[in-house]
Amino acid sequence: MIFVDSNIPMYVAGRDHPNREPARRFLEAARAGRADLCTSVEVLQEILHRYVGLKRPDLAAEVYELFIEVCPVVFPVTLSDTDRAKSLIGSVVGISVRDAVHAAVMLNNQVTQIATFDAGFDQMPELKRLDLR
Repeated sequence: MIFVDSNIPMYVAGRDHPNREPARRFLEAARAGRADLCTSVEVLQEILHRYVGLKRPDLAAEVYELFIEVCPVVFPVTLSDTDRAKSLIGSVVGISVRDAVHAAVMLNNQVTQIATFDAGFDQMPELKRLDLR
């Protein structure tokens, strides 16, 4: 199973960018059944937050719906996840709070691969960031 970060669907829905096409190819391959995807409620919150912040609630709803269609496994964020994120913040140099929460959810659910353009995950030897380019 592959955890999908919010930047994947957001690059697909966004303006022209070098990451847009690799993100689109990744999601198309997953949609064709070549990968089992998962994410978390925190990723969904990031999508809603970003597009509502841009005053685009219509796009927030559209990206959200399309994403959960492609990514049907959505993990909750639990107290054990935030406890583990707290530990990661103290032990992984430079990890952001959001990345620590995503990593904790992944590790607590035995997911070791992540689709993201965020190189911060490279600091975690337990996880493998997919090369989408």
